[in-house]
Amino acid sequence: MDAFALILVIIGAINWGIIAIFRFDFIATIFGGSSNILSRLIYGLIGLSGLYCIKFLLRNREKIK
Repeated sequence: MDAFALILVIIGAINWGIIAIFRFDFIATIFGGSSNILSRLIYGLIGLSGLYCIKFLLRNREKIK
């Protein structure tokens, strides 16, 4: 689960970088537009993965103390 969440977060980060630099939404292009249900599902999974990955930040914080 950790690897899957990290992969989705990386995909999301790359997509946001492409949007910022080239004004091109790669995920929306692949899945038929940003309002398409499949695109929204991917965006939702990426968002949930980002929330899930917060645990990595908190886990590392506990090791420092």
